[in-house]
Amino acid sequence: MSLRLDVEATDGAARAGVVTTARGTFRTPCFMPVGTRGAVRAVSSADLEDLGAEVVLANTYHLMLRPGTGVVDELGGVHGFASWPGHVLTDSGGYQVFSLAPKVDDDGVTFRSTYDGSIHRLTPEEAVAVQGLLGADIAMVLDVCPPLPSSPDVLRLAVDRTASWARRCRLAHRREGQSLFGIVQGGVDEALRAESAARTVEVGFDGYAVGGLSVGESRPEMLAALAAAVAGLPADAPRYLMGVGDPVGLVEAVALGIDMFDCVLPTRLARHGTVLTSAGRLHLRNAAFARDPGPLDATCPCAVCARWSRAYLRHLLRMADPGAARLLTLHNLAWTLAFVGRARAAVVAGSLDPLRRETASVHGS
Repeated sequence: MSLRLDVEATDGAARAGVVTTARGTFRTPCFMPVGTRGAVRAVSSADLEDLGAEVVLANTYHLMLRPGTGVVDELGGVHGFASWPGHVLTDSGGYQVFSLAPKVDDDGVTFRSTYDGSIHRLTPEEAVAVQGLLGADIAMVLDVCPPLPSSPDVLRLAVDRTASWARRCRLAHRREGQSLFGIVQGGVDEALRAESAARTVEVGFDGYAVGGLSVGESRPEMLAALAAAVAGLPADAPRYLMGVGDPVGLVEAVALGIDMFDCVLPTRLARHGTVLTSAGRLHLRNAAFARDPGPLDATCPCAVCARWSRAYLRHLLRMADPGAARLLTLHNLAWTLAFVGRARAAVVAGSLDPLRRETASVHGS
């Protein structure tokens, strides 16, 4: 084990803490911008440093195919390749692989590259080996992420294979200084979530992720399944909810005891002209903003809000100027990181419930 969580404050099940790894420390709750191919789209590593991001997620599936694991390894892993001094978490590539309808057996998965159609094989051992060469600070086990909806038989097989593959990943993991997280599956079946959590904890990992949620289920279904999983996870290890980044989802998951999050939502919304603000989402293409001299969010201290008007940013967006994607992405990331910072401060102050109520009234749907 090469990772430690120190809980500094609690508010009910919610907690604020510091994670220590071989590289250093990062604070929780923590939002991780998604740098799928070794870069967060439209912004640079220097931008992420300026924003105060502490952990960035990179995708094993994409990097192993382009530019290739060997290239990234030769150039210093993701840290050296992307010139990123902070923490890196790599997912196993399982979610991307399973979105391609691969051939799955008990040993692993066979899939076609989305780039050139070439055939590839990924096993639990290979997923761990690739992430070792990528040099991530935190690696993820290869899991089976079933689609929604799935029959009970499909969910059962996914849970069984995820548990089997978790053991194989644990045995295969050799990278010194690299932490390894297990993953809990089970769809929205609360009993399966509890079982998967228990079987994952039995293997023993540095931290634990909950995967396969926020894939189309309702909010109550997601939170019930999440609560069932979290109940079986140890209190002295980080808990990571994969793929959730909307304000309500973030604060409700924090209330259940989740420490880490990743999501493409803030950056994807930005590229399509939707801005996150303290008053809810702002669709910047609307004609109402054509002459608006105000900032995107008057309460946001980011550099974009300090300098440019809604009218100007809408103009860039309508002209398809690359600067629009960059500036709106910077704002949405700054806003999301600040929001998670507010959640952390609320936990420390014992005032998370008022933040939950405020978030539900403004950002609920």
